[in-house]
Amino acid sequence: MPVLPGPPALEITLRRSARARRFSLRVLALDGKVTLTLPPRAREAEAMAFARTQEDWLRAALTRISPGELVTMGSEIPFEGNLLRINPGSGRALRVEDGQLLVPGDPAQAGPRVAAWLKARARDRLAAASDHYAAQVGRKVTQVALRDTRSRWGSCSAEGRLMYSWRLILAPPRVLDYVAAHEVAHLVEMNHSPAFWAVVGRLFPGWQAQRAWLRGQGSQLHGYRF
Repeated sequence: MPVLPGPPALEITLRRSARARRFSLRVLALDGKVTLTLPPRAREAEAMAFARTQEDWLRAALTRISPGELVTMGSEIPFEGNLLRINPGSGRALRVEDGQLLVPGDPAQAGPRVAAWLKARARDRLAAASDHYAAQVGRKVTQVALRDTRSRWGSCSAEGRLMYSWRLILAPPRVLDYVAAHEVAHLVEMNHSPAFWAVVGRLFPGWQAQRAWLRGQGSQLHGYRF
C-alpha cells in the first residue's frame, strides 16, 4: 500500500475507476481510511504526486475525525434502539435488566464480551428476519453471515447467501427488519430497478422512513469501539 511519509505516515488505498477522469481523494469519516481514485491508465507515481499536493488538506481532515467511544464498564450503548448501561453482573452469562447490560467477569474484558453478545443477538435476529421475508417471496436463504462492514449494511448473492453488518442490532428493530427485507428482495431482483423496489414495498411497506434513518443516523452505529 502506498504511503505518504510522516509524521505520521499516511497509508493510501488506490482505486482505479473506469469512470474517473481525474484524481480524487476521500477520507472516510468513520475510520480515517484514505482512498485515492485514479483513471484507468494513470500511473501510480502520478497519483502519489497528486496526493502530496493535497497533504495539508489530508492531515487537517484526519485531525477532525473522532476516534469513537471505547466501550467499557459504565458505558452506554444502544441495543435494538434503546440505551443500555454496562454494569458489573454476577454469574456467567450477560443479561439485560432494568436498562442495564450486566456483564460478569473481568471488567477489562467487558468490551469484547459485549461485542460477542451483540453479534450473537444480531445473528439470531437477522436470520429470523431473513427467513421470514424469504418465505413471503418463495425463496430460500442458504447462509447468513455477519461482518463489520462500513460501506454497506447488507448484501445478497445469487446463491442465496446474505451478509449483514452486525451493528444493525444497535439500531431500532424496524431498521434491522427493513435491511433484511431489502436483501431478501434481491433474491427476486438482483438490481435496484423499480421492480426491485416494488418487492421491497410488498415486504416492508413504509421502508422509506427506515432508509432515511440509516442515512441520517446509521454512521453513529460505527462510533463504538469494543
